[in-house]
Amino acid sequence: MRDALGDRRKLSRQARVWAAMLLCTAVGCASRDALDLSGMSFAEEPLLGKVVWNDLITDDIGATRRFYGELFGWTFENGTGPGGGEYLVARSGNIYVAGLVSIAPRADGAELSRWLPYVSVADVDASAARARAAGGNVAAEARNVNLGRVAAIVDPDGAVIGLARSDIGDPDDRTTAAAAGRVIWTELLSADPDAAAEFYRSVVGFGARTIERGGGQYTMLTGSGADRAGILANPSEQAEPRWLTYFGVDDPAAAAARAAALGGTVVLPVSPDLRGGTMALVTDPSGAILALREIVR
Repeated sequence: MRDALGDRRKLSRQARVWAAMLLCTAVGCASRDALDLSGMSFAEEPLLGKVVWNDLITDDIGATRRFYGELFGWTFENGTGPGGGEYLVARSGNIYVAGLVSIAPRADGAELSRWLPYVSVADVDASAARARAAGGNVAAEARNVNLGRVAAIVDPDGAVIGLARSDIGDPDDRTTAAAAGRVIWTELLSADPDAAAEFYRSVVGFGARTIERGGGQYTMLTGSGADRAGILANPSEQAEPRWLTYFGVDDPAAAAARAAALGGTVVLPVSPDLRGGTMALVTDPSGAILALREIVR
């Protein structure tokens, strides 16, 4: 993993830097009139705890646009990013799935490219305040955007996540059903899963239950009547705490090979030891890590 090792406190400071730089989602960068939402449906009540959007923060938006366009078949619409920078809204078929936020490379060469999930909360300001009270930090203060209100927080372990309250409603579970090229799961890699579960319970309102997966314990975070995310113990004490975004594919091995051919890197290839051979970990050309997971039909 290209940026997996290093001092966690330094990585946490870097995380705050890029989160403060980018706070912008498709909800924030485009007006409702500019988006074709005809292929999507939205819940009448907030789906609290659901990951409702994902942004890719990248220092090479041209290369990543080609990468995800060819890997997942995404098409893109132009938006306006932080400070007037470039922002692309990605579609998979007729469903908006993600945003690509362009940031300038760091002068010190530090890698800032990564995926950032946004989770639905009842009150962004209250959740941000609870994050501080529970030992976390606010990387980007709550702000109004075109279609809602958003913020970004850093948990006590150093992982960053966005908070969102949409004015048009959360995409319902039918709209976001698992399919190739869509985000199908979100997982926190944490040094202390129990402490992390308690933090996110207090901040987001998640429920939590522990199951056995892959020979070890796995924490399911629940909200609005469904499993919404997971927590897994970090494989190394030196590994950076992070939220990992999973994308659906039909064949993880073929998708990983395709990712490598498109300029990415295979971090962990498909193997029986990695979720029973159903997934692979890769990076895109700008170094952002993502999981490719077989869709269960």
